[in-house]
Amino acid sequence: MSDSPPTFLEGRTVRLRPLRESDAEGPYPTWLNSMEVTAHNSHGVRPYTTAAARAFITSATAREDCVILAIEDKASDRHIGNVSLQSIHPIYRSAELAILVGDVGSYGKGAGTESCRLMIEHGFLRLNLHRIHCGTFATNTGMIRIAHKLGMKEEGRRREAAYKNGAYLDVVEFGLLRSEFIVQSK
Repeated sequence: MSDSPPTFLEGRTVRLRPLRESDAEGPYPTWLNSMEVTAHNSHGVRPYTTAAARAFITSATAREDCVILAIEDKASDRHIGNVSLQSIHPIYRSAELAILVGDVGSYGKGAGTESCRLMIEHGFLRLNLHRIHCGTFATNTGMIRIAHKLGMKEEGRRREAAYKNGAYLDVVEFGLLRSEFIVQSK
């Protein structure tokens, strides 16, 4: 297997490609140990190692129920995060959108929004999904902003459904239907 998978989806500032074994040797494993990167997600509870990253990459490329891609910054060719459609349900035609931007220098520059938009387009136009949803901690203003920019509708709130850094947090749920995506894409 070549360690240089081709670009799968490409935007203006990012390219999305399959994860590769060498990603485990870069900064990726450190992201899930960073208090800043994991402040608003479920990661950072257990130490994340290079071996764990290698195992995840191996399993991610073999799974049929998800599409997990590395986010590369086009200007620098650096791996700055991962984005996925996971828990793809073939009967319901639904999937969960998830993203982790691990490179804190990339925060607030639009890479997350662009990566999520590319994945949503892929989900609706190539995977024939009917619904894409995501959930995030109520404290994750960055992901909430991305969900709104993508036209996702707030569908509910699971009260005190998560526990992070000594506090119970609400999880805000968002969803987008294919019909809503088509209308907003015109």
